[in-house]
Amino acid sequence: MSDDFTATLPRKRMGAGALLSDDRGRVLLVEPAYKDSWEIPGGVVEAGESPYAAVVRELEEELGLTIDPGRLLAADWVPPRPGRTEGVMLLFDGGVLAPEQAARIRLPAAELLSWAWCDERAAGERLPELLARRIVAARRARDDGTAAYLENGYPVA
Repeated sequence: MSDDFTATLPRKRMGAGALLSDDRGRVLLVEPAYKDSWEIPGGVVEAGESPYAAVVRELEEELGLTIDPGRLLAADWVPPRPGRTEGVMLLFDGGVLAPEQAARIRLPAAELLSWAWCDERAAGERLPELLARRIVAARRARDDGTAAYLENGYPVA
């Protein structure tokens, strides 16, 4: 049989991001030009692209930095909602950025307005609740040497 049965299977949206921190434990967030809330650096995994390759590409495009992320910290299944399909979002360990690395950040003006180091409280104020939960789980996984499986930002057993 020459037909690929997998072409008929359901498809899910996929995104990949990086948890980048400074030496004080704050996380790097970006402010998109196209929406009201802040984001984790990263973006859509393109067709034929691995999630790891996507996060490397997105960090280069969004921040102007060449970073080889570490291990996967969190996988988060996000249910569909009005205007959005369900998706799987992966968050990799981007490590700790040295001050000289942070000084080299260059944002694409058409896409991102600014970036900031945020502690947990500031991140919670800037991010949608879902992303704030994902970051908390990813930080915990980084500290514990584990990986987190989440659904809608909430840990599953």
